[in-house]
Amino acid sequence: MYFFLSHLSFCDTVFSTNILPNMLQVIIHEGSRLSVAGCIAQYHVFCFSATTESFLLTVMSYDRYLAICHPLRYSAIMSLSLQVLLVASSWLLSLVVTMTSLVLICRLQFCGPNVIDHFFCDVAPLLELSCSDTSLVKIEIYVCSVPIVLFPFLFIIGSYISIFLSIVRISSTCGRQNAFSTCSSHLTVVSLYYGTLFTVYVVPTSISSLNLNKILSLLYTVVTPLFNPIVYSLRNQEIKSTLGVQLFGRHRY
Repeated sequence: MYFFLSHLSFCDTVFSTNILPNMLQVIIHEGSRLSVAGCIAQYHVFCFSATTESFLLTVMSYDRYLAICHPLRYSAIMSLSLQVLLVASSWLLSLVVTMTSLVLICRLQFCGPNVIDHFFCDVAPLLELSCSDTSLVKIEIYVCSVPIVLFPFLFIIGSYISIFLSIVRISSTCGRQNAFSTCSSHLTVVSLYYGTLFTVYVVPTSISSLNLNKILSLLYTVVTPLFNPIVYSLRNQEIKSTLGVQLFGRHRY
């Protein structure tokens, strides 16, 4: 689990550092200047890191499935070679998928308005500035949202159905609580991350306004990367013990 968490943390770092500095500049100066190439680069890094995080969360759901449904075979199945293969596949597959969108966007022409009504270069406000035909890009986005968002989400749902069925079969209450705590952190992060991604990129844009998309974008670009280390750290007994000493130990003395 910690091997996958290290890659998820690195992905969150890339995610945040790509967007937050420019977002803070927009807030402080009520606007920011960015070249077309810089805007496309920011979108590509954002898309790449978001796709990788989606795949990593899917891999982590498989890891939790093995840990709860096949605990005796977990060490034999989840070997180091399989861990490396799953993580490397997540990064490489994300790069391949997002390169298609990058190539199509680079072929667009931008000759009209140059003001983006967003705090980063997301695909919807970026396409609004183009004076070219963007129908192919929009089709590609909807098609790619299926393997990036829908398929991983369905896989995670299937994994957790099997996990919950296994937890129900556990006779002791303590055993059920321990099994549920093993996957509760991951389930919380998945619900927040995939819920916002599905709303912004899978639901048609006519249903969601641009202002609503801004609010939802804050959830997976700012809140989720901030939330991940807090959620997973609180599961660590050593961290909880240290927090207890820091918060209550001094008062006892």
